[in-house]
Amino acid sequence: MCDSSYSPAWFLQNGVVLTVYTALRASRDWERTTQNPEPPYEEKIFIGAQGVPIFGWVAIPENAHTTIVGTYGITGDLDDQWYLRLLGRKAYAQGYAVVLFDWRAHGKTAQLSPTLTSDGLYEGEDFVRISAAAKAMGCPGKFWFTGYSLGGQLALWAVKAAVELTREDENLGLEDSDIGGAAVICPSLDSARSLSFLVKHPVGKYFERAIARQLKKLAWRIHDAHPGTIDPQAIERANSIWGFDEELVIQRLGFPTVEAYYDASSALPLLPNLTKPTLIIYAEDDPFFEPAIIPELQAACANNPKIDLVLTRYGGHVGYISSKECQRQAKDPDKWWAWNRILEWIGKQEKTKSIHLTSQSDVSKHQLGDRYASN
Repeated sequence: MCDSSYSPAWFLQNGVVLTVYTALRASRDWERTTQNPEPPYEEKIFIGAQGVPIFGWVAIPENAHTTIVGTYGITGDLDDQWYLRLLGRKAYAQGYAVVLFDWRAHGKTAQLSPTLTSDGLYEGEDFVRISAAAKAMGCPGKFWFTGYSLGGQLALWAVKAAVELTREDENLGLEDSDIGGAAVICPSLDSARSLSFLVKHPVGKYFERAIARQLKKLAWRIHDAHPGTIDPQAIERANSIWGFDEELVIQRLGFPTVEAYYDASSALPLLPNLTKPTLIIYAEDDPFFEPAIIPELQAACANNPKIDLVLTRYGGHVGYISSKECQRQAKDPDKWWAWNRILEWIGKQEKTKSIHLTSQSDVSKHQLGDRYASN
């Protein structure tokens, strides 16, 4: 069943149009839509899985109450990912510590290491190790993982990795109780099916080509920063998203085929086993993803009480720009509906935790009172 609380302006009630509008128009004037200033970020080099250095930004407000750890989608870097920086501004203004990072092969992380992407297989652990280091810097628990598009897939992998690493007593300085969960927007869930859908779509194929060009630039930047680590002929052959993974990624990760890699890294099979609170915001008209995935997503979320699925009729791919009427009804301070829902949802999770702890404390007091009374 669709959530009807989100609606865009009438001319954006099309997934392709909203996606393009967000990328080309909203990206230019986003700073005028918020009164929140850029947080005073401190640059930090974290050490992720396999010892890979990860570049990030950290901002801790006075009396911070919770920490949000986030990254972006398939291409970009911290400087140009305005949608993630928008979250940073909103969250910091509400008292959250904020940790944003360039994930593997992206931005300044690519300058630090030639390690390529793994679409969550190692990035999930990166999230957790980044959180452990942030805790040591003074960022308070709980830690909430977030991202959008492919970054959403990485954040879902982080929930799985967090439970495993804290259970295994890795001496990270991070406890299971420090982990909040995840909140993601339009996460990639099934790479093989969605990529097949994208390249066959009359408009989607142009999105795919644009992404492939950016991936190729990414590979050349790594080649130039770390001479001898990437075969230039392989980069030349990588003219599609599939080609990028086939030529540059799967061999390093030990996969025989791209299909095997996508099967292993896709997030949809993770959902039944997630054990931390997780919010997934997903649009029926997302032009990047195979629509047939939606019933499977609904079934997986319905069978896992830890997951809250907000499935909307409109939204496009990481669009969710609300109409004025929608903004008024939601009592939002701006038009960024999805980020507002995420911060609202995390706030409710934290409030529920606080109420639960208070109730436990009251029970303990009553028990102690009864004990002393009986004596």
